[in-house]
Amino acid sequence: MTTIDADAPIGVFDSGVGGLTVLRALEAELPFEQFVYLGDTARLPYGTKSATTVERYAVQAARLLVERGIKALVVACNTASAVALDALRTAYRPLPVFGVVDPGAEAACAASATGRIAVIATESTVRGGAYQRAILARRPAARVLARPCPLLVTLAEEGWVQGEVPERVIAAYLGDWLHDHIAPDCLLLGCTHFPILGELLGHVAGPGMRLVDSAVTTASAVRIALAAAGAMRDAARVGSRYLLASDGRERFARVGRHFLGEPLVPGDVELVDL
Repeated sequence: MTTIDADAPIGVFDSGVGGLTVLRALEAELPFEQFVYLGDTARLPYGTKSATTVERYAVQAARLLVERGIKALVVACNTASAVALDALRTAYRPLPVFGVVDPGAEAACAASATGRIAVIATESTVRGGAYQRAILARRPAARVLARPCPLLVTLAEEGWVQGEVPERVIAAYLGDWLHDHIAPDCLLLGCTHFPILGELLGHVAGPGMRLVDSAVTTASAVRIALAAAGAMRDAARVGSRYLLASDGRERFARVGRHFLGEPLVPGDVELVDL
């Protein structure tokens, strides 16, 4: 990192509201920092777009945050983290840019005693193989099992994170892994929606499987990097957040409260044009 203004805000970018779990983790890790969060809700989902389009969208979204004077950019979107980090780092060098894939993969490799690691994510993230590659780059002998769990995204957005319905869906997704004689001992949550289902995922998976939350590990990576660069805000300061969306303030507030863990109203969100 080059010298940067420690009092500047940290920008957080996602294609929608799921990245609010990353913002929530960042605020817990760095409660004295200022954050500007942008959800590109007008153009989600990114997972159905080509890599070229995702890169273009990510660079455009990041530009708005850069114009607001951020000192670092956190890409909370798994799809953009998988395909657009190089483009973002090139476009906005020397701005520090963090994704969610590498911190999650590194933590999973450290958490697994056996090297058998399961990844749950969206279909596009699993199909793209970013987590699989990141894990195997760090632990070549690992056995990586990856599965898309799209219904968990819907359940998270509806706030159905407890009860029989989500428990049975999780059991259906994880069931064969849990009964495999060489079952994984680590479950990596490779979608920003999934941390709010963490308690139920842990219950279904059982004590023999450690959960790794990529939101938490990303927040830790950001803290470590800022501290190393001497770019952390004074811990005596009061933190703040500013929420931006490219469409749908009402839905952003209604769904986003599940991920942020506190009430939101449309007036909390500024509409922006990318």
